[in-house]
Amino acid sequence: MSKFQKLKKDVYLCNLELVKRNLVIYTFGNVSGIDRKNKVIAIKPSGVSYEKLTPNDIIIVDLNGKVVEGKYRPSSDTSTHLELYKHFSQIGGIAHTHSTYATSWAQARKAIPVLGTTHADHLPDSIPCTKLMQTIQIEKDYEANTGKEIINTINNKYERIKMILVAGHGPFTWGKDPSEAVYNSVILEQLAKMALFSTIINPRISNLPKYLVSKHYDRKHGKNSYYGQKNKS
Repeated sequence: MSKFQKLKKDVYLCNLELVKRNLVIYTFGNVSGIDRKNKVIAIKPSGVSYEKLTPNDIIIVDLNGKVVEGKYRPSSDTSTHLELYKHFSQIGGIAHTHSTYATSWAQARKAIPVLGTTHADHLPDSIPCTKLMQTIQIEKDYEANTGKEIINTINNKYERIKMILVAGHGPFTWGKDPSEAVYNSVILEQLAKMALFSTIINPRISNLPKYLVSKHYDRKHGKNSYYGQKNKS
């Protein structure tokens, strides 16, 4: 049995969760997870449908993108994932989808503004959108340069803003593990959907006032947060 079996199974289940949550169809999208001790990541194989995917199909690659274990080629987005893992030391999982609403904002090349408290409950900032990739960026190392563009856009806010739109492409999310990365993809899609409807209903809508944003974000994530239940001693 592979010493990476647990990581492969976790990543497999999280890829299936994208299907369950209606964030992907056919072979769209991918989830990865990292084993920092062994310096490898597990990621969905390229072009393999979710219906046929098994835990053993999940590919293990090293941090240079070399296949360590697996019979298929890894996702074509592997280099993007690797760039993020190498630059953001606190993340343990990444998800990429082409979900309808988030991708629509990405194609429109627009950040998703903070219009309501549902958004503020999860992050106190707009969900950023990268600049459109330039010819020189896509002619060589396109996927790696996609990761670098995400890094340049999100900068040091990656622990607070765990989601981003790549202009003309689609969303990427991350978290402490693959499961949280998928959770953030689900949240992003819902926020994108509500923001779209809000701007249709009221084209002149403005961002939620900062004091209300801060209240909702801090009560859930702040130093003196009081959302949810305290751990039992």
